[in-house]
Amino acid sequence: MELLTNPAAGGMSERRRHRLRLEISREASRLFWEHGVAATSGDRIAEAVGLSTRTIWRHFRSKESCAEPIVIKGVAWGTSALRSWPRHLSLDDHLAAEAVRYESAADDLEHADTLLAIKMIRLADHEPLIRTAWLMACDHVESEMTTVIAKRLGLPADDFAVRLYGAAASAAFRVVNEELGAAALRGVVPEGFEDDVIRRLARAVRDATGGAIGDAIGDAIAPADAALRTQQVPVNSIAPVGTNFPGTLNDVGAG
Repeated sequence: MELLTNPAAGGMSERRRHRLRLEISREASRLFWEHGVAATSGDRIAEAVGLSTRTIWRHFRSKESCAEPIVIKGVAWGTSALRSWPRHLSLDDHLAAEAVRYESAADDLEHADTLLAIKMIRLADHEPLIRTAWLMACDHVESEMTTVIAKRLGLPADDFAVRLYGAAASAAFRVVNEELGAAALRGVVPEGFEDDVIRRLARAVRDATGGAIGDAIGDAIAPADAALRTQQVPVNSIAPVGTNFPGTLNDVGAG
């Protein structure tokens, strides 16, 4: 499974390949959601994209694997936010700031891809091969989380405790995102998320790791950072967390 979350790092041909795979994934995911996986053939995906079926198989090993780029894009925001988490900020404050940045920068296509990612994660509940894509994306989040935790605790990434914390924290991300995504597609707010999605997610990470992960590290917290503690990200303004949730629950429900 390809985990190219930063295509700009590759050459021109690699960037073109990434864009083509993503375009195929958009159409395949749309067809999977609208018609079902069983009713969607490689020929149908190729026709929707305007390519030959042979080209589809050149880029993907199976029709179900066509969902992978959209699912991977769904975790890209979360992994990027984790990599930039500074020691002097709590997880709550950092994600709140990153969510605001995301909402100010995201365009319509970004939100549309977000919605498709949510739909594929929902479809994964009863489509094993689609779930494989989601779980492999979650494994990528776990790897990133473990690296971040090791750095924050000053321990090697293969330390037993660090690996346990990484697994527990990434599982919290996965469960929260699955819960939010399922609720968003129903157009409702899940129980326990009424006030602040970001704080709820950070609390889930703390609970999963026994309080070891989530707080700021260091005695000094800059005044500007302290001010973030009063900032909330309400549930009707959801920015992406582990998966890239769209701007509002209403937007998702309307999809």
